[in-house]
Amino acid sequence: MRLGVPRAIRPVEPLYLKFGDAQIHEVVAELLNAENFYIALVTEDGGHLEFPYFVDTADREKPRRPLGKGLTEYVIRTGRALLADRSRINGLQAQGVAHSRGALSHCWLGVPLFRDEAVVGVIAVQSYSPAIVFTARDQELLTFVAHHIDIGLTRKQAQDRLVTAHAELEQRVSARTQELARANADLLEQMGERLRAEQQLTHAARHDALTGLPNRTQLLDRLAVAIARAQQDPTRLFAVLFLDLDRFKLVNDSVGHSAGDELLVEAGRRIVAAVGEAGMVSRLGGDEFAILIDNLEGLHAAESLSQGILGALGRACWVAGREVFPSASLGIALWHPRYRNGVELLRDADAAMYRAKASGRDRCVVFDEAMREQAVQILDLEADLRRAINGTGFVAFYQPIVRLSDRAVVGHEALLRWRHERRGLLAPGEFIGLGEDSGLIEEVDWLMYAQVAKQLAFRSEGYISINVSPRHFRSADFADRMLRLVDSAGADPRRLRIEITEVALLDDVPHALRTLQQLRGRGVLAQLDDFGTGYSALSYLHRFPIECLKIDQSFVAGLIGENRNEAIAVVRAIQALAGTLGIHTIGEGIETDEQRSALRELGCAQGQGYLFGRPAETMLLAPALSEFSL
Repeated sequence: MRLGVPRAIRPVEPLYLKFGDAQIHEVVAELLNAENFYIALVTEDGGHLEFPYFVDTADREKPRRPLGKGLTEYVIRTGRALLADRSRINGLQAQGVAHSRGALSHCWLGVPLFRDEAVVGVIAVQSYSPAIVFTARDQELLTFVAHHIDIGLTRKQAQDRLVTAHAELEQRVSARTQELARANADLLEQMGERLRAEQQLTHAARHDALTGLPNRTQLLDRLAVAIARAQQDPTRLFAVLFLDLDRFKLVNDSVGHSAGDELLVEAGRRIVAAVGEAGMVSRLGGDEFAILIDNLEGLHAAESLSQGILGALGRACWVAGREVFPSASLGIALWHPRYRNGVELLRDADAAMYRAKASGRDRCVVFDEAMREQAVQILDLEADLRRAINGTGFVAFYQPIVRLSDRAVVGHEALLRWRHERRGLLAPGEFIGLGEDSGLIEEVDWLMYAQVAKQLAFRSEGYISINVSPRHFRSADFADRMLRLVDSAGADPRRLRIEITEVALLDDVPHALRTLQQLRGRGVLAQLDDFGTGYSALSYLHRFPIECLKIDQSFVAGLIGENRNEAIAVVRAIQALAGTLGIHTIGEGIETDEQRSALRELGCAQGQGYLFGRPAETMLLAPALSEFSL
């Protein structure tokens, strides 16, 4: 399946139109830190590695070497990308699986290069400084580049075969020419053979080997012609449809790649039959197809044809003895004079296809100005997010947690806010999704944790709780990193609480138990957030060292209103469960005295919400948080 890589970073067309190592390095360097970069390829005999391109600040050269147990060979053996910091590299070396060669890397990222589903090399970057650490986002970007290098390698191989075939033909023609004196008939036959061979080679260079459909090269040529005609005739209209089969990987994984090939061939037949004479169908690779529809009457015609294609694909078919019901997501990009080439049209049709897939699959979506504007806004916001991480844009706001009996403050919950330079104060819901997609949210969270640790060091009363996402909690070094952060700030870990959800507990029960016990050993207690909305079962809860259950605000709000009886029953059950476990509860989202009184009557002793004050940026006795950075 295609990766979710930003489309506006830089056109990647050169990577698959001409395979150039320095050009690849230039593209990679625009996406991530590629000061130390190389491309490694397995030799034809399969026994050595050679490095056609190598730039490094520590090692002057990278000579050809036999295959061994380096990190590069590890990626080649496993066929998977490897993102390894110093600790991971040491672990691989201790296991005897792989080791670092040359200068000692602080962080190493390598992605395999494929040709015809076989690993033929590796593209890698590395860092010798703790200040430069690659992320999962960097791995995603490098994988995106490697995908297009794979296309370049495949095309280069096809071109090499074409050159070789031409050379062989020339030799054969030369040999036949020497026999002209003996038989003119032989010469005529040879000329015919050469013509047929050239036609076959030309066809192979412009068609997909599996389905026989036109390939990307031919599609881009046809798009160039369509654009030129539309520029000369303003009334002429055409569209590009980008189609991706839904859940195709499931077919490959369950019944094998040969069955997947059968499905691709059948999908190609059905698309061609549905399109008919209206346009050209091409296969771009994998489970992706593109259709050029020329001489359109309007957008409605493209949408109608798209629905016909989806309907034809949706009919049942038999693959490897199994009945399969294919479906697809389809994006439509309509011609507009702003487009400069076919690559831009394909890019926008591809973006619309992803919108269709995100909307539930088995549907089509038209790329429009709103989608374009949204894409620009997302890119701008991501750039702002990166700048804010390096500045003081992210701050912790603190909401008091009180005793419901006398409203005495017993602690605070730290809540993340972003003070955006143009849009003002933003709540997490306005940027968390983007942060997770870009991989930047981890840095943001740890910046806030550092602020909280500093706050604890300057405050002698009460505790502060922080929200920990399942993604962070799953990290093998989360507990160690959190405790180091608290110690470096000079804070008391016994005054820190972590808030986690039931999902974080159940993702990996042994890991969750170890992490909670390690934290509890230093006095950091755990609270279960949004309780009542998940499994909420004694069968699993009693296994974990949980200090408190936080009753979800939806149940607190329901204590006053039409669903009062149901909410009371849920809260009463939570209180009974907490009592059985010997822990206390906190009611979230309390906004009225009626809710506070109802919670007290049900046995809940503590709570938080707007009734007791809105979250504030700083707390009493705390210095300016902008003075501290991670």
